[in-house]
Amino acid sequence: MITLYGTSMSRAGRCLWALEELGVQYEHKPVGFTGDTRKPEYLKINPNGHIPALDDNGLIVWESMAINLYLAEKYGKAPLWPSSVQDHAHAYQWSFWGMTEVEPQLMAIFLNRMMLPEAQRSEQAAKNAETALKAPLKVLDEHLNGREYLLGRDFTIADLNVASVMLLIGFMKLDISGFPRAAAWFNRCAGRPANQRAGSKK
Repeated sequence: MITLYGTSMSRAGRCLWALEELGVQYEHKPVGFTGDTRKPEYLKINPNGHIPALDDNGLIVWESMAINLYLAEKYGKAPLWPSSVQDHAHAYQWSFWGMTEVEPQLMAIFLNRMMLPEAQRSEQAAKNAETALKAPLKVLDEHLNGREYLLGRDFTIADLNVASVMLLIGFMKLDISGFPRAAAWFNRCAGRPANQRAGSKK
């Protein structure tokens, strides 16, 4: 049995999305950000004390992108898990790109506008992050010229991983209309039924 630990309101949400896309049976344990992750029984699963973590019949994997790439490779078929080694490389590339180029800016905006106590927020830091976000969005928008999805015509784990990072854009209602191809692609990905099912979980 596959067991996923973590709330859908965390990076575990992208793993729930992947599991829903794959259609495999799994158990969801909605461990949150409270002291649950510091309990000895959970630290045996993820010694970092973070979510998500995956237990696949005794194989433990943590880090959300690693979980998703593992799940797609083990349980997915083309096109979700691409058929060529070259496209595997591009799936890794875009997944890590989402984490390194996009997520830091979105987290800075999120923290400074929504999460931090009022006294600790910096609107200037949020504005700086919005400005910095334009560079990777331009890269994405230009890459999607002539493509429906990141690797071509089909939705793959690369799209899921990058779109899952960008879900904060929808949550914070950021305007990305200046990047129309990226905006249209994001809406296609985020609107997938599997993502809707994942988002409805705890």
